[in-house]
Amino acid sequence: MVKFFLWHAGSEVIQLSVNGQVQRVETGADVARLLQMLELSGKRVAVERNGEIVPRSRYAGTPLADGDALEIVVAVGGG
Repeated sequence: MVKFFLWHAGSEVIQLSVNGQVQRVETGADVARLLQMLELSGKRVAVERNGEIVPRSRYAGTPLADGDALEIVVAVGGG
């Protein structure tokens, strides 16, 4: 199991599930920051938070909370 850590000394952290894996992020992080941490910024992804699709235009304004469950799907092109 891979764990990602996103916090600074002295800051609080929250725990969430991303595609079934436990992740810890800094309190106040949003979906856009999580995607940046996962090196998915700028890629074609779909994000579901607690059973609801998060529109791309709202990634930066959608805060993450302790216990959130996210599913992130990356679009793969081919031909």
